[in-house]
Amino acid sequence: MVVMKKILQTPLALIAVVGLGVLVALVMLKSRAPLEHAGAEMPSKSVDIITIKKIPFRAGVVAYGNVEPTVTLRTLAEVSGKISYLHPDLKQGSSVEAGTVVLRIDREDYEVSLKQTQADLSANQSSLKQLQQEQKTTSRSLALAQENLRVGEKELARIRSIYERQLIARSTLDAEEQKVISLRQQVEELQGQLNTYASRKASVQAQITRAEEQVKGEETTLGRTEITLPFSARIGEVSVEKGQFVNVGSILFEALDINGVEINAQLPIVHMRALVGHMAGRSLDGLAMGNTHEILARLNLSARVKLVGDMPDAGWEAEVLRFSESIDPTRRTLGVVVGVDRPYEKVIPGKRPPLLKGMFTAVELYAPPRDAIIIPRKAVHHGRVYIVNDEDRLEIKVIEIQQYQDDLVVVGAGLQEGDRLIINDLVPVIEGMPLLPLHASDYEKSLQQRARGAA
Repeated sequence: MVVMKKILQTPLALIAVVGLGVLVALVMLKSRAPLEHAGAEMPSKSVDIITIKKIPFRAGVVAYGNVEPTVTLRTLAEVSGKISYLHPDLKQGSSVEAGTVVLRIDREDYEVSLKQTQADLSANQSSLKQLQQEQKTTSRSLALAQENLRVGEKELARIRSIYERQLIARSTLDAEEQKVISLRQQVEELQGQLNTYASRKASVQAQITRAEEQVKGEETTLGRTEITLPFSARIGEVSVEKGQFVNVGSILFEALDINGVEINAQLPIVHMRALVGHMAGRSLDGLAMGNTHEILARLNLSARVKLVGDMPDAGWEAEVLRFSESIDPTRRTLGVVVGVDRPYEKVIPGKRPPLLKGMFTAVELYAPPRDAIIIPRKAVHHGRVYIVNDEDRLEIKVIEIQQYQDDLVVVGAGLQEGDRLIINDLVPVIEGMPLLPLHASDYEKSLQQRARGAA
């Protein structure tokens, strides 16, 4: 041990030992078999996918409003008098058919007044006939007087000729001249009398015209004592009773048209963009903003009304009628008025009631269909989507969202037709990770139906 220790303390011997160790290590490394590395690839994860393609999409929004009758008749008394008749169904909540006489006001005084005016008319008409007959008689008398005057003047000329030959006395000529003067006076009187008939007949004719107008007016007044419903109606408030005296202008009853109702639904202004999105890029030249029919024709909106509450069968097709004239500055909403025809038909007790005044409804408004890329909202992750690429690996894409509608998203950019979109949750999310795509065909069909606005 002492000898070995001394040897190791010699510098040359130490170098020789180290070199020998290095040589032995190199020989061992070269003679060792190479290491085999096992693969560490992640297992493929199953994901549900749909294939991206443009499908028909109807942009829709929901507005809310209360039901009002299309026509509300607040009947006022147009004549004064006592209520002599009320229809048995003229009660609040009852339904009455069009053409039904529902109320009468005592008409006796108006009938008496009408008969008096009719009598005055008959008297004036008789006076006119009498004048016409007198005019004919006077005309005949004038013709006879004129003929007598012609004969008298001829006789006067003959007598004057005889007198000039001094065959008769002057008194005979004077008598004949006096006779002719009398005949001329008679003709003048008859002519003057005949001239007065035109003004006398005009005066009587004016009285006849006035009496005829009075008869028409009193017949109209008499007709106003009886009230007939102009349309089938549901009776609202009734303000009178049988035997009650009413004055002109008194409220009698309220009738609500059952053939149609309107809903003035309040739509937030921010939602209008969805309804006019299909107009993007179209020229509005020549569109008169005051022409409601033209505006509605261009927009081509459709509507459906549903009761707010647990009544899935309570739905009615509606027509967009007009927009309100201004925006509510407090709620920032625009009134959209829709109409529903025959709201009392197809009533199902407990499931589908009639649309009654004051009911609170949801109005679904839809734009015309247009082709767009539609994906479910659950497939969007902070503005990004997960795609299965051609190598069945995860690819992350950023998309541009045009519109949200319920659980749907309208994509403006970032996706192309043919892309395979992952619609279920994915944990962990590692771009490039291997995937096992499963095509969700049933979900894809359901997505297309919802995009079209189908239930």
